[in-house]
Amino acid sequence: MKILIVDDERDVEDLFRQKLRKEIRSGQLELVFAFSGQEALEILGSENPPQVVYVFSDINMPGMSGLEMLAIIKERFPQIHVSMVSAYGDSENYNKAIKSGAKGFFTKPVDFESLKKEISNLQGG
Repeated sequence: MKILIVDDERDVEDLFRQKLRKEIRSGQLELVFAFSGQEALEILGSENPPQVVYVFSDINMPGMSGLEMLAIIKERFPQIHVSMVSAYGDSENYNKAIKSGAKGFFTKPVDFESLKKEISNLQGG
């Protein structure tokens, strides 16, 4: 299962690879990283249909915000599940994300146990 992680902080890649290494090693998960909303849309648009089934994105990024990207993904690729993560557990961002079609909403630091649960639910496990 291919997952796209979108965050403007590059150290996030190491964190996700470390926290999900068992799932990656066993072949359950394949992680792809984008460091901006624009880059994420380019990755999704480069495959037809996209192989990515789940996008996990930060909300606060320079340029295109995670919420703007979410709206575009939902319009172009309605089959892709998207969860948002924010450093602030504010209800405004939460409401906007859920209204725009986000599957889940996480706050930083990411609770990887919850994230793994959400991913395994997608896999029907």
